[in-house]
Amino acid sequence: MLETIGTRSVDALFGDVPEFARLNAPIDGLSSAMSELAVSRKLSNMAAKNTNAGSVPFFCGAGAYKHHVPASVDHIIQRSEFLTSYTPYQPEIAQGTLQSLFEFQTQVARLLGCEVANASMYDGSTACAEAIVMACRVTKRKKVIFSGGIHPHYAAVTHSLADNIGIEMVVLPACVDGEAEVLKHLDKETAAVVVSCPNVFGTITDLSDIAKAAQENGALAIGVFTEVMAFGAIEPLGAMGIDIVVGEGQSIGNALNFGGPYVGLFACKEKYMRQMPGRLAGQTVDLDGNRGFVLTLSTREQHIRREKATSNICTNSGLCALAFTIHLSLLGQKGLSKLASVNHARACQTYDTLSAIDGVKPLTQTFFNEFAVALPKPAAPIVDELAKQGILAGVPYSRINPECSDEMKNVLLVAATETVTDDDIAALANALKGVL
Repeated sequence: MLETIGTRSVDALFGDVPEFARLNAPIDGLSSAMSELAVSRKLSNMAAKNTNAGSVPFFCGAGAYKHHVPASVDHIIQRSEFLTSYTPYQPEIAQGTLQSLFEFQTQVARLLGCEVANASMYDGSTACAEAIVMACRVTKRKKVIFSGGIHPHYAAVTHSLADNIGIEMVVLPACVDGEAEVLKHLDKETAAVVVSCPNVFGTITDLSDIAKAAQENGALAIGVFTEVMAFGAIEPLGAMGIDIVVGEGQSIGNALNFGGPYVGLFACKEKYMRQMPGRLAGQTVDLDGNRGFVLTLSTREQHIRREKATSNICTNSGLCALAFTIHLSLLGQKGLSKLASVNHARACQTYDTLSAIDGVKPLTQTFFNEFAVALPKPAAPIVDELAKQGILAGVPYSRINPECSDEMKNVLLVAATETVTDDDIAALANALKGVL
């Protein structure tokens, strides 16, 4: 088999997996033959070494946020009609599935200020990758420019796709508040500028001028976000004139879940609808005039010729999208706005408290529920020390961008959602004072 595919060893098959992530020996403590009970006990003991996000003061964000998800959300998605339903290969028969997707699309389009949204994608990073491929199809150009505020993981995921299909990516250096820097690199060869709001440092930016400048040069403006809860408080990116809006919807209806599965949100202007990846559920009436739902658009390689497909992502995050829809339906417009206000208030309280500590320099001036601070020394060891004290203080920027500059290694990303209490904020501040 190895000879047939031109590979010398089994190890070579894992060449794309970073060395540090590979096991070079059996897991310590597990022998080659153990009973199910023994393995379960051993792994449970290993898992117990982790700190549960709900058991300590928790200020981690950087793309994955701890919000309260009502118990009713899990209860509803575990109903067999939802939990066991699969991709509707005979879509019009699956009216319940199509309706839930239609409602999801409607919510996402309204939330992001766009004319049309698809029926979800894997997660925010793959949605970002699909957006740049779509922009290249629309403009027939092959260069995209990423701002320094894009989440490094989103850029990395996009690069893994772009590099293999001949798209040039220009990724600008990390910048807390520099989305407009993309305009300095904009030219007639640019397919899209990729900017973020809120960006990875939590900064809120009006992207209207960037969108206008991109469009004047024949390029598309792609807006990326990691915290969808922000749009309960700030202007949606579509309303700023952004052509394609993509990001992560985990904050609504979906728990942290150790990093997944999540739900990718993808919306755009109606004129680009036929170039949009994924599926589109639509509303219609049957022969008797009754309301019904159809799979209006499905330009995926499962349904049409592969070379005509707009995407090779062959699924949507159906159950996670349903959880999003249920939670947002329970909140309603007023509930979402109120929840967003609580998030912002908690973040402001945390921001003010940390800013008063000697050696802590706030970097983000306009933010929703996450902000960046500069510490007098590298943030990663400080976070490790606070973790030993039972406080998860945030995410060092160097953790999500190991190649960052020495200056950026001192940057700590701090998120405060509605789950943060006064005691949590006080505990973080006191512990940080002690470490510094």
